[in-house]
Amino acid sequence: MSFSDDVRNELAAIAPERECDRQAELSALFHAAGRWHMRSGEVSLHLDVSSSAVARRTFSLLRSFGVDSEIRTYRRRAFDRGTRYQLHVAGTARALGVLRECGVLGARLQPLARPPKRIVGRACCRAAYLRGSVLAAGSVSAPPSPHLEVRAETKEAAEFVAETAAQEDVALDVRERRDHVVAYAKGLERIAEALALAGASDAALVLDEGAVVGETKARANRLTNADHANLVRTSRAAHAQLEALQRLQRDGCLDELSPRLRETAELRLGHPSLPLRELGLKCRPTASKAAVHRRLQKLIQLAET
Repeated sequence: MSFSDDVRNELAAIAPERECDRQAELSALFHAAGRWHMRSGEVSLHLDVSSSAVARRTFSLLRSFGVDSEIRTYRRRAFDRGTRYQLHVAGTARALGVLRECGVLGARLQPLARPPKRIVGRACCRAAYLRGSVLAAGSVSAPPSPHLEVRAETKEAAEFVAETAAQEDVALDVRERRDHVVAYAKGLERIAEALALAGASDAALVLDEGAVVGETKARANRLTNADHANLVRTSRAAHAQLEALQRLQRDGCLDELSPRLRETAELRLGHPSLPLRELGLKCRPTASKAAVHRRLQKLIQLAET
């Protein structure tokens, strides 16, 4: 089962009690995956989705408003030949009235490109609309390439999803593709925020945990790389110091040095890999790391003259 399926199953299990939330969710479902038909003067609608859980959820929503529907299945001819689910809604007066109230149809029974603002007038309704959009036409990819998108047939519809989410401080971008438009988010934090708003708190938590683990690994790698770089620099510096001191020793110049420089030189020759701080502790009197560094730099300069 894919991460998208997990998200849809979690969202489909939510049963909002408020009528305004049910209207907003039903509106999003039909705006994202609904089709409007007229034959011999009769109007009908059907909803085409990829998940049985979403089909059952929509069936339950319609029934809560007293609207009958029929679930049918078919197998796609292309791609993976996966099973699709269609909810057929006859154009009864009750059904058309409910769909008008949900902002799916206009006063003349024409399909609306986007619902009226009243459908998402409350925070709970905005969350329900995003939930319906993800249920009907959403997909979510888990790490290592996290991506969330909600598909729409028109730019206007995708922008409405993005604007609805933005009112709850959740950022979705809109992009036009060859035959459709998507409202989408990239990055674990933005996707987790969108899923949490829709109600998929478990899925959001999985992404949050992934972000924490990923950041921990990245930090560990940065520290490891920094430690390695420090070791390389320290090793190179110690090698340069030893070469300079050995040159002074061959030239018989160590005895001509001041007591502190001679002491530092002898300590470095006797302890080639000792850190500067520990080298300073062996000096008498003890010297700071900075003082030892200055002495060694002076010795290198003397060796180069």
